[in-house]
Amino acid sequence: MKLLEVTDLAVQFATQDGTVYAVNGLNFALDKGQTLGIVGESGSGKSQTVLALMGLLARNGQASGQALYQGKNLLTLPASELNQIRGNRMAMIFQDPMTSLNPYLTVERQMTEVLQFHKGQDRTTAKAASVRMLDAVRIPEAAKRINMYPHEFSGGMRQRVMIAMALLCEPEVLIADEPTTALDVTVQAQMLTLLRDLQRDFGTAIVLITHDLGVVAGLCDQVVVMYGGRVMEQGSAQQLFKTASHPYTLGLLKAVPRMDRDDESLLAIPGAPPNMAHLPKGCPFSPRCSLADTQCQTQLATLQPMPEATHHLRACHRDSAIVSRELAHG
Repeated sequence: MKLLEVTDLAVQFATQDGTVYAVNGLNFALDKGQTLGIVGESGSGKSQTVLALMGLLARNGQASGQALYQGKNLLTLPASELNQIRGNRMAMIFQDPMTSLNPYLTVERQMTEVLQFHKGQDRTTAKAASVRMLDAVRIPEAAKRINMYPHEFSGGMRQRVMIAMALLCEPEVLIADEPTTALDVTVQAQMLTLLRDLQRDFGTAIVLITHDLGVVAGLCDQVVVMYGGRVMEQGSAQQLFKTASHPYTLGLLKAVPRMDRDDESLLAIPGAPPNMAHLPKGCPFSPRCSLADTQCQTQLATLQPMPEATHHLRACHRDSAIVSRELAHG
């Protein structure tokens, strides 16, 4: 049995402008010690996917489908049961550590609270464990700095504090929502190395939400590419970078700056993401796709296995060889 298995996940929001279909029919499975990357532009449904798993959707949001963790559907669990899982067996690193950490409480108070609630530890024991975890995420002088407030830490150090808090209870699943977005390149590399080391030491499975394909290449085993709330392409990281064949995935790859390319301009995907309350009738990417035809505009493509790799899926009407030939080297 998989550690986490998501089937037909759908997330909708009721708004004054109509229903927003943020996630539609998402499927994936995660094993212990494995890293899954969920990639896509802003508004593709990445963050809403994991917020649904953690029971943290906004009040006007509703999730359906299944998200099985140890045989329990996270989407239908009572709040009392879900509270025993999140922060304990499943933990989340949020995108902005400055707004995720309470500015009025010391790091020590915020960290010990986790262990007191989930493990029933007294504050002295919890503080000692918190210092050890800050050491593990390589915060210098952890015993001293644990008594500081969040604003006294740099952005990179605050992110390390968030990772330490998430790992305090040694969760089986760690969700990281764009953990490197606000960090400079050097600190990003340090964070990725840290996540790899911690995964090796604790055997934690990671769900990584990102728009950075460089991060995916360095950390992920499996990749899901989302656009307009749907999966465009899905497979192993090796397959995706070697034989990507969906026009959207190829567009993302071509937009990444490369040292082996002489031209100075970045290759951008034309157009803008769709209005999630008024999605196109066919493929959500069809208005921006140079290869789209009438079928693409009127019929939604389903995820189908690639001929040469059954675990490599894509949702596209166009022949994979034609797509790769016309776009990969364009």
